[in-house]
Amino acid sequence: MKHSLNVSEDGKYIILQVSGQISRVQVIELFIEAHKLGGEKGLDRYLVDFIECRNTDTVLRNYTLAYQDMKDPRINQSARTALLVSEIDHSHDFLEALMRNAGSDILLFHDRDLAIWHLLKD
Repeated sequence: MKHSLNVSEDGKYIILQVSGQISRVQVIELFIEAHKLGGEKGLDRYLVDFIECRNTDTVLRNYTLAYQDMKDPRINQSARTALLVSEIDHSHDFLEALMRNAGSDILLFHDRDLAIWHLLKD
């Protein structure tokens, strides 16, 4: 797994880009790192680019991520997240549903422009 973490060019959101296979342990570590940067920059919007990343976890581990791990106090619970994924990769679909049911403001997108629009609307 490879990743990069940056602030968008306009300074309005954090970009987390990941490639390779990913598990819940890696997801939580990356989200904590991204939210730390967001806190330092005063940002609560996140574009998580998983276009080249596949979720390899089981159903049970996805539940654990959504209902326990993501409740970590280092993660801003009121943050808005756009999860950008490949149209042919459905490994993140169930996790999105779990995260939303657990109270996270996260939506899955296949189009980068639409994901960014979602982050910046309001």
